[in-house]
Amino acid sequence: MDFSIASILLLDGLTNGAIYALLGMCIVLVFTVTRIIFIPQGEFVAYGALTLAIFQTGQVPGTVWLLLIVAAVAALMDLVAVWRHRGRAAPALVAALRTFVPSAVVAGVSAWAAPRGLPMLVQAGLTVAIVTCFGPLVYRVAYQSLAGASTLVLLIVSVGVHFAMTGLGLLFFGAEGFRNPPFWDMRLPMGPLNVSGQALVIFGMSAVLIVVLWLFFERTLYGKALRATAVNRLGARLMGISTQNAGQLTFALAAFIGALSGLLIGPTTTIFYDSGFLIGLKGFVAAVIAGLASYPGALIGALSVGVIEAFGSFWYSAYKEVIVFTIVLPVLLWRSLASGHSDEEH
Repeated sequence: MDFSIASILLLDGLTNGAIYALLGMCIVLVFTVTRIIFIPQGEFVAYGALTLAIFQTGQVPGTVWLLLIVAAVAALMDLVAVWRHRGRAAPALVAALRTFVPSAVVAGVSAWAAPRGLPMLVQAGLTVAIVTCFGPLVYRVAYQSLAGASTLVLLIVSVGVHFAMTGLGLLFFGAEGFRNPPFWDMRLPMGPLNVSGQALVIFGMSAVLIVVLWLFFERTLYGKALRATAVNRLGARLMGISTQNAGQLTFALAAFIGALSGLLIGPTTTIFYDSGFLIGLKGFVAAVIAGLASYPGALIGALSVGVIEAFGSFWYSAYKEVIVFTIVLPVLLWRSLASGHSDEEH
């Protein structure tokens, strides 16, 4: 291996690592606020890439119809819950409409725009809107009623949600893979490297999202509320912060970043309905390196995962996934030895 090959592998590793960093930070965010190890984070990535690909063909993406179905289920759950709590029809109907109408509006606009061949940036915006709507709905349907359950129960639910979203992806997108066109079709020679415009877009968007997330948590009231919920859920409730709203907002952020990650990674690799699982697992490895608690640690871990994956695929391409996921073992062993053991949560 010479310097030029090493440079190319390093660039590829850092490019993929930037995507894994976003997913790793999402997993850390979801876990710290809700105690949910959110395995289906990668499905948001696949949904984002595949939704844009279907838009490119001039057809209505299957996620539009799936969004309406999930929104209807969540609205029905809100209707029943408020009816049982208050015993009146009007508040129950308002709660159901508040859940259903935003998703219905996004689905309606997307269905209208799909066959009109709108610019790619408009289609990308609609894609992000569709997938982002899934976040609060998934939390409402699968997790909200189990907010007080143990971490193990929430993990089991996450596994079920992953299989459900993967199966629905096969149903609504089919088994065929898609590869999206790049957002910036340009080549920039830099010594032995030939940097693509898409790689620059990935680095730029990842950096912008990281800065925006930092500003959100440091400068906004909602961000500080999420931080308070992450520190102490009971204390946050006593201070008037709704942990239910915090969970929905957290999942909305996770879906939003997942959708953007899908748009960024779509032009670099072919995405299938189940591709999100491996992508999400690599983000999970980065989150585990960070102890499911540190955002800078997730960033460093994700870049490390991307670089190790790139060099591993060069030397032992058949074992690149094994090499990446084996990283978890020494990290878990070290954390187990370095931290004290406590009784299992009841």
